Amino acid sequence: MKILIIGNMGYIGPAVVRELARQHPEAILHGYDNAYFAHCLTGVHYLPERHLEKQFFGDIREMPADMLEGYTAVIQLAAVSNDPMGSRFAAVTKEINQDATVSIARQAAKAGVKNFVFASSCSVYGVASGAPRREMDQVAPMTDYAKSKIGVEDAVSGINGDMVITNLRFATACGMSDRLRLDLVLNDFVACALSQGTITVLSDGSPWRPLIDVADMARAIDWAVQRRADDGGRILNINTGSNQRNHQVRDLAAAVAEAIPGTTVSINTDAAVDSRSYQVDFSLFAKLAPEYQPQMTLSDSIKGLIEGLKRMKFSDSEFRTSPLMRLHVLQAHIDSGHLSEALKWSNVTY
Repeated sequence: MKILIIGNMGYIGPAVVRELARQHPEAILHGYDNAYFAHCLTGVHYLPERHLEKQFFGDIREMPADMLEGYTAVIQLAAVSNDPMGSRFAAVTKEINQDATVSIARQAAKAGVKNFVFASSCSVYGVASGAPRREMDQVAPMTDYAKSKIGVEDAVSGINGDMVITNLRFATACGMSDRLRLDLVLNDFVACALSQGTITVLSDGSPWRPLIDVADMARAIDWAVQRRADDGGRILNINTGSNQRNHQVRDLAAAVAEAIPGTTVSINTDAAVDSRSYQVDFSLFAKLAPEYQPQMTLSDSIKGLIEGLKRMKFSDSEFRTSPLMRLHVLQAHIDSGHLSEALKWSNVTY
């Protein structure tokens, strides 16, 4: 088995590389990344890419046509990865997250790749009151990020041939990583508790969020790279997470406060109702992938974050303006002249 992990040098990639190397020691693993966040190592003294046989560098918008030749599976993680970045770089979000991804999927099919795995998102459901959303329910993406995800799903559904395509609609990511992000709800709460002693919930705390630890995202990807067409269909959109990890925001804050004694929680009870609230039904994933179900509980994810942040000697109460927020990393590259507004590297050397 020969696997290419595109976007391997981000938040999720190190866990994916580690899991695949552990589960398939005979596999040939390659990475392909534009290296926006390559330097954002957190709490480790080695490159996660040590598990790879090769690391390629490049912009997926300019990936060579023959790049995908010879691979058994291709995993597409590369993206402008959250709503604030999607808003700041709306046009680029579509170029990278949607247009380039669809082009890569088509190239992969032509190259004879057997499995194509796309990191989609449960955010495609948008405002979703009522029963937990299932795969056949209507989508209502509200942001440029979510729209790019459903755009890929729609486009790749028209790819003919034998390539098995799995669009993993992941719950909201959380947990410790070798390239940690703190612009995610649970990660933010743990960082607040450790650095400030208080968690401020800007909403009334009632919105629902499904969560999945990066370690469990990696397990799901391991399933998808091996999935057969008779196991869910040749092209599959699937909610990826656990029914036990649909949480209300106030309960996430309370769980973090309980894990870090002395933490206070401030909830804005006068806040307007946050429309970004949805529960998700993960029953199909439980049915099709019983051996690859999430293992990390909410307590496990919190514990891992606490241990990881302490290992980093983290104490920055102003972390929301730090490189631990992905938008600030991109903006710093732009301000230094290394990166253009189109998120393309400049030819300037320093």
